[in-house]
Amino acid sequence: MNKNNLQKPNASSKTSDHFHDTYKLLKNYRDVIWSLELAVRQVKCNFEIEFGSSIESFLESIYVAGVDLNVRGIEQHARSIERSHKMLKLFDAAVDLLRTKHKFGEIYYWILYYTFLSPQQLSGTAEIIEKLDPFIRSNSIRTYYRRRNEAISALGSILWGYTAKEYLPIIDSFFPSKA
Repeated sequence: MNKNNLQKPNASSKTSDHFHDTYKLLKNYRDVIWSLELAVRQVKCNFEIEFGSSIESFLESIYVAGVDLNVRGIEQHARSIERSHKMLKLFDAAVDLLRTKHKFGEIYYWILYYTFLSPQQLSGTAEIIEKLDPFIRSNSIRTYYRRRNEAISALGSILWGYTAKEYLPIIDSFFPSKA
């Protein structure tokens, strides 16, 4: 996608840190998915070279035999992949929660999907707006960017919770600190 077409949030606007964190996470989503897929394939290949069988059949035979195996290099790499996979599952669960529970969830989902989450990156803002046509009537570039920012903020609230700086005064009013 043309970088000029995917504008960053306006730095002078009053956006919270969690907005920028969510934006950065979304921008890197496709790369993370790709890296994770490659890492899983690499572990499987290394395991097959090292042990002469697939991970699944090897683990099944070890399980049946009741053996506890600790293969250092492969185990550490596999645990790293597992942690990354768990983080992606949390992220996907947050996107699903946004889609199913937020009052504009379906619209926000498709905006995020075509902008950041779809397997193939679209060529620019015009193509994204065209794909969004069934979901957003009379969608202009301004409307797209406004709604995209709203979707990122809503997802950020789910991911990072309501502990962002902008919500601290509200939290303090409900739970004043004892001095």
